[in-house]
Amino acid sequence: MPHIVMEYSDPVTERVNVGQLLEDLHQTAVGSGIFDASDVKSRAYACHDWLVGEREDEVNFIHVTLWLLDGRDESQKHNLSHALLDVLQQHAPELASLSVDVRDMDRRWYAKVKR
Repeated sequence: MPHIVMEYSDPVTERVNVGQLLEDLHQTAVGSGIFDASDVKSRAYACHDWLVGEREDEVNFIHVTLWLLDGRDESQKHNLSHALLDVLQQHAPELASLSVDVRDMDRRWYAKVKR
């Protein structure tokens, strides 16, 4: 744990190296010292269709959701969200919509196979 899920509008790939951005987000989580490096999982998905306000698909975006097992304190969540947002701003300073959301997953219901 955690899971970093990055969603972005298709045209972002014309201006941003998505693979490098994902790697930098991943390394930011690994470097936080909060997680075991082997537990951090990151993935990115291009959105082919999106709407933003009344400007429809004219506004490009990158949104990161950071899923954590519950139990992290507010300071950790705050620091992680802002560190990830800093990475987004470094890679895509001209994009109008950059956002990060930190979400808790209930440990009671989270299950996985680790080999």
